[in-house]
Amino acid sequence: MIYHCAGQDIQGTSVIANLPFLMRQNPAETLRRVLPKVREVLHVAGVEIQLTAAVSFLTILQEESVSIHTYAHSFLQVILLHLEHRDTGVSNAWLETLLSVIEVLPKETLRHEILNPLVSKAQLSQTVQSRLVSCKILGKLTNKFDAHTIKREILPLVKSLCQDVEYEVRSCMCRQLENIAQGVGTELTKSVVLPELIELSRDEGSSVRLAAFETLVNLLDIFDTDDRSQTILPLVKSFCEKSFKADESILISLSFHLGKLCHGLYGIFTPDQHLRFLEFYKKLCTLGLQEENGHNENQIPPQILEQEKKYISVRKNCAYNFPAMTVFVDPKNFHMELYSTFFCLCHDPEVPVRYTIAICFYEVSKLLNSGVYLIHKELITLLQDESLEVLDALIDHLPEILELMSTGGESSVQENKLSSLPDLIPALTAAEQRAAASLKWRTHEKLLQKYACLPQIISSDQIYYRFLQRMFAIMMTNNVLPVQKAASRTLCVFLRYNRKQEQRHEVIQKLIEQLGQGKSYWNRLRFLDTCEFIIEIFSKSFFCKYFFLPAIELTHDPVANVRMKLCYLLPKVKSTLKIPADKLLLQQLEMCVRKLLCQEKDKDVLAIVKRTVLELDRMEMSMDAFQKKFYEKDLLDQEKEREELLLLEMEQLEKEKQQNDGKPMSDKTFEKKQINKNSEDIIALKTEFVLGRDTKTPTTLPKSIPISVPGPSSGTPSTSKEIKKSKLIRSQSFNNQAFHAKYGNLDKCASSKSSAATYTPPVSAKTSMISLTDDSFRTRNANNAPTSFSPNIPLPSTSRGTGNSADPKSSGSKDAQPRKATLKSRKSNP
Repeated sequence: MIYHCAGQDIQGTSVIANLPFLMRQNPAETLRRVLPKVREVLHVAGVEIQLTAAVSFLTILQEESVSIHTYAHSFLQVILLHLEHRDTGVSNAWLETLLSVIEVLPKETLRHEILNPLVSKAQLSQTVQSRLVSCKILGKLTNKFDAHTIKREILPLVKSLCQDVEYEVRSCMCRQLENIAQGVGTELTKSVVLPELIELSRDEGSSVRLAAFETLVNLLDIFDTDDRSQTILPLVKSFCEKSFKADESILISLSFHLGKLCHGLYGIFTPDQHLRFLEFYKKLCTLGLQEENGHNENQIPPQILEQEKKYISVRKNCAYNFPAMTVFVDPKNFHMELYSTFFCLCHDPEVPVRYTIAICFYEVSKLLNSGVYLIHKELITLLQDESLEVLDALIDHLPEILELMSTGGESSVQENKLSSLPDLIPALTAAEQRAAASLKWRTHEKLLQKYACLPQIISSDQIYYRFLQRMFAIMMTNNVLPVQKAASRTLCVFLRYNRKQEQRHEVIQKLIEQLGQGKSYWNRLRFLDTCEFIIEIFSKSFFCKYFFLPAIELTHDPVANVRMKLCYLLPKVKSTLKIPADKLLLQQLEMCVRKLLCQEKDKDVLAIVKRTVLELDRMEMSMDAFQKKFYEKDLLDQEKEREELLLLEMEQLEKEKQQNDGKPMSDKTFEKKQINKNSEDIIALKTEFVLGRDTKTPTTLPKSIPISVPGPSSGTPSTSKEIKKSKLIRSQSFNNQAFHAKYGNLDKCASSKSSAATYTPPVSAKTSMISLTDDSFRTRNANNAPTSFSPNIPLPSTSRGTGNSADPKSSGSKDAQPRKATLKSRKSNP
């Protein structure tokens, strides 16, 4: 018999849980045949079935399976019948369903089915549970009727429940006064609600007083200045003064609402009252820290442990309200009034307190604005916190915080490069190492993602020596895929804003040799991820120059997973090509795809290859000339190319500046006159591109900086006319802002004017100098090795040029290219 009942319960629970599905499938039959059975079962059902039915009824309402009229007719009486179930959890579940139903029922139904019966349910003769339910229903009904009905029918019930003999009922009704005040309007709130709140704030029950205090704080915006100063402020002062003598739960609520309270009463405080509330807040921030004891937790009495937990909650709430209190004292007075408190919260012995202040750190930084330098040390403290939860909370807004730190201090932009924050880099590296050593890989991943902001904060050399190598090590050794991808993307951002060509080439070489040609197939997969990020962050020409051939070389990879991943990437790879400049690269891509189709033996890879071929065939190629359909993408790519060109120009300018620093004054004066003639355009270009800030180069370029083509000797005047002519042509190309269809046109234009404009340095100069024209990513010639490396080193780079300017045999096909391409760092000859 027991098993039979248990089986019936399980079957009944299953049917009621599937009631929403049945209503969607056939509502009429469900209402006619199933719902009557459900009503019968609910009369004698246990707790589990009751809870399931409450949820199912609510789901049917939310899904609108039937009309509101039908729902009220079929389900409302069942809900009302079980509101006073003897089990509190069941009663609350049905109440939640009813409150949701009240939102959509028409007024007449609400009046007849709910409001009228409520008059008798709210009487003292009813049970406490019935009166508690009535309080919550009244709070919901207020917004559904007009002011006249509320005043005549609802407010008398509200007053009666506020005077109930049971403190639980008074407390419950007091918390509903906020909803009632919003429904009745300002006048009735002042005349009816406020007097009730004042009386309840003096109630003998602490929970009633607490409910009255919280309701007053939430209603501050409704009351005018006179009500706040004459009525509410004295009540609040009295409540705060008595709070330390009362239960700690009152302190918890007070500390949570204190920021909102000070903000709402701001402007009516006298200086003395302002100071008293501020001192009260400071006292709460250190509550429980004064009593030091050397006992173990096992030796501390349970009541003391419980009290300490409440004190921790108070300090946590104070940390939550710190931004509001910063506004309360005015950020100009932060150092004198609140810095010591902020210091205590950041060094609090409990993790929840430090976690909360870490969340608020960005808001405080914004409020301090130019005074943000005051909390530099606290930033370092939180970055070095032993708890990863604190670090995780801080790094959510780490880029914005570091940006404020680097630009918001008293010093100028050029001078504040970590001079006021020398411990930042060690703190950041230590934070990353702690995250890497933990099992919380999501925190590690987030931190690596946020490090992408560093080019805007610290110099290129600092990133290269302290962070970039670490990103590469994570890509090679970490076992968590999301962490590896985060490190890969951040490394690409670092590479994007690196200011030294030699360092960039070293990183590119390591990516190709250690990842793209690595022994582990896992590393080769990460190389393809990196290629995807390169396509996203860099210009098309940059990808084609350095990564196109190493990527498609992986079509011959012995591991099927690598070939499969490459197939998914091929459409993006093809999107980097421009016709006709990259016709030869397109031919190589098509040849690799054809080989895959013919030679692939793995059936899964072959299926993906076939789908990829169809997708590649449907793709429309981007042309050198702007097209309407690709206009936005082409414009964005053009901007990326211009920024990459500017990086090269900036590096060359730094080199020339260093060379000029070692020359006699007469030579410097001569070159300065030459330079001033054609330097305006690079300044205009610089203003359009926000570079990573560097200690060596100011954010705004001086107007005496040239765009020069390096020769055998930058100080030799014998070729000054030729150099000047080449400069002029390049300067004009910047001025017209055209960057027309094909960037190779720039060189054609130069050659058509004069042979001197295409000045070619001697072989010795080529090996010792960097040609900006060749490495500007504007043109790529299939016959010429890129001059970004020494000419005698084989490179995996490709060249963009016209179809008849290159020999197909030397166009970078897989047969002509070595399997392991080398990118050796070139040392400049003096």
